[in-house]
Amino acid sequence: MTKALTVLPTQNLEPFKGVKKIALEEYFTSGHRTCQGCESALVMKLMAKAAGPRTVILGATGCMYVANTTYYSTSWVVPWMHTQLGAAGSAAVGTAAGLKALMRKNRIKQEPINVIAFCGDGGGADMGLSSISAALTYPEYNFLILMYDNESYANTDIQLSSMTPYGANTTFSPPGKARRILHKRWKKNVAGMLAAGHPECRYVATVDASYALEMMNRVRKALTIGGPTFIHSLDPCPKGWDYDPIQSHDLGELAVETGVWPLFEVEDGVLKFYGKSKSIAQGRKRKPVREYLLRQGRFAHFTDEDIEYFQKKIDQMWERWLIPGAVCIAMSDDIKKALAKSEVELATAN
Repeated sequence: MTKALTVLPTQNLEPFKGVKKIALEEYFTSGHRTCQGCESALVMKLMAKAAGPRTVILGATGCMYVANTTYYSTSWVVPWMHTQLGAAGSAAVGTAAGLKALMRKNRIKQEPINVIAFCGDGGGADMGLSSISAALTYPEYNFLILMYDNESYANTDIQLSSMTPYGANTTFSPPGKARRILHKRWKKNVAGMLAAGHPECRYVATVDASYALEMMNRVRKALTIGGPTFIHSLDPCPKGWDYDPIQSHDLGELAVETGVWPLFEVEDGVLKFYGKSKSIAQGRKRKPVREYLLRQGRFAHFTDEDIEYFQKKIDQMWERWLIPGAVCIAMSDDIKKALAKSEVELATAN
């Protein structure tokens, strides 16, 4: 007989109903050494504020580890631990399992404790992807893995990652006379891939800190629902994207309004768009990607032809994918015919 899994209760974190309802307490404070205008620092601040004081934070090597700890000091008010670059998933499972064991042995108080492991796009979408994938197959442990995505290995001087957009100028893909576009791969769809491939993961979402309240409420939902959960955050980076730091908030909004970054959540296998992405999915016109690209120095070498290609790819994402902006496959003709036949038969039966 298979022993039933014992799942600990989670905190019941109700969504904030408005900005005035957000707690004043801060659990990620001043003293960090992030760049001016760093959106990832804002993500850490909002993530910790949404989770509250009974939280353990685990940070994989990257910008948000290096900049937030120095000489025996840290900006974290809650307990935190550093883990290796590709080990966010392993750290999340291990910490959740350790807390569960300590509670079972009455070594610590029986209470819901949030476990959050964060990682950058290099440590999450590249080196740590297998660790995260494995972690999402453990339904008996409660934790959230949040991947902050500044679209490069920013901590080590802006190297190319699988999250780097097509054509972007990085230290590994500089434009030149012989080849103006050195990086020709399209960005990996991590949230969609993890949601589709891990049916026991009850919650996967994309967020953008320019919409702070919506982002915090997705964190609270992930921590409340139980089991392993994953959130992918797009984080504008003044250093890597090459723009005036004052524009971080605007670029976060533009990423959504142009359709470059869709906001969606998959809860218990049901996909929903939210925020401005919901309006876009319902037919609202997207802003042209030109407005987004030309405000970033990493695309300064783009010609009109390059911008048109980028726009075409975003259009395809919203108009030709099976689920716009989320699932990057299309149905073959035979499947379309089968679905049409089923609809006719269903209508006839009714």
